[in-house]
Amino acid sequence: MPIFVDKSQGFGNVCIPSSKSHTLRALVFALMADGKSTIHNYLPSPDTEAMLLAIEQLGARIIVRTSSRLEIEGVAGRLQPPSNVIDAGNSGIVLRFIGALAALLPTYTVVTGDLSIRTRRVASPLLEGLRGLGAFAESCRCDGYAPILIKGPIQGGTATLSGEDSQPVSSLLIACSFLSSPSKLYVRNPGEKPWIEMTLHWMQKLGLAVSHHNFSEYLISGKGKYPGFTVSIPGDISSAAFPIAAALITQSELFLQNIDLSDVQGDKKLIDIFMQMGAHIEINPKEQTLFVKKTNSLQGIEADLNDCIDALPVLSALACYANTPTKIKNASIARKKESDRIQAIASELRKMGASILEHQDGLTIFPASLTGATVHSHFDHRIAMALAIAGFGAQGSTCVEETVCIQKTYPDFVKSLQQAGFSIQGS
Repeated sequence: MPIFVDKSQGFGNVCIPSSKSHTLRALVFALMADGKSTIHNYLPSPDTEAMLLAIEQLGARIIVRTSSRLEIEGVAGRLQPPSNVIDAGNSGIVLRFIGALAALLPTYTVVTGDLSIRTRRVASPLLEGLRGLGAFAESCRCDGYAPILIKGPIQGGTATLSGEDSQPVSSLLIACSFLSSPSKLYVRNPGEKPWIEMTLHWMQKLGLAVSHHNFSEYLISGKGKYPGFTVSIPGDISSAAFPIAAALITQSELFLQNIDLSDVQGDKKLIDIFMQMGAHIEINPKEQTLFVKKTNSLQGIEADLNDCIDALPVLSALACYANTPTKIKNASIARKKESDRIQAIASELRKMGASILEHQDGLTIFPASLTGATVHSHFDHRIAMALAIAGFGAQGSTCVEETVCIQKTYPDFVKSLQQAGFSIQGS
């Protein structure tokens, strides 16, 4: 399913899709709630489908499902053993969060996923942490990847795990909240801290007691219990980065809706990065809107992306159009996402004429005049969207191959940019 892009400008409104990270956390906490939870404005995506199927296998009941609302009857912390293998699809959150919750059960659970999950998304930090709490937790192929085999029940105690990827840490924080006694987690090399903050935000909102010291030591009180809740999912700031970058690359003006910069999402740091590069952006907190003004020139900067790691592909595309070099650093975990995003975005942008040096933990991007080319998504939604955005400023046509992956976070990506006036075709 290719996308075809031509050099163009835009003007108008873009409504940002709901947050994937908040949607998936809402589903997990609805599973464990006592009673009915209502989730408004959830993100419809393959990851959401995978999580819905997973929580149903663990005992949740989907009472109401419309295009904008879910009502879920939770299990009050008492999971049922799944009757089949749980398929995480392409979702690292489903793999890690459901894998950790499965360790509350005294029965065996198998969690697997697609090729990316089975070969790229390392499960060993989660397995290490679960074993520290007394679980049987192994990679079925003994390679540190899914399929994983989990058997609990875990008990309150002490566990240590690597924290470069935030998801195993978040998953253990959630699972330990439902133990009958306190737990301590020690995290080596903690990274992606804003995503941990998002998990802590949810836990604190629901009354699950947890404290931490510098994201490296956690005390989880356990005995977690809370009633069903009602929540409205905010817009995804990481998705907003793509139309913002499109406006900056093409010297266009766009009005973005459904952006709450008071939310805990770490990718809001990217707005500051854009402004450091010279972007003119007006923020209206009351209306939850951004107005991206016409920007005639951008300057390269040095950017530490560990707090907004998902921004690496789109920032790399934007940096090609800056007047001076941009250095992206502290982003090595980007190599362990849906693709090796450092290698993938560098190799594909080079096909368009980009001048990029690859480092272990990032990239140096030099100013370049891009030319349309046929490029590949590496089956990664953020790579696909970043390449399409790069094409808006390139001479000639750009074809981005294998773009169905965009459904993961931005189902209306093509339609919303078309409506804003950009030349983009596909599905």
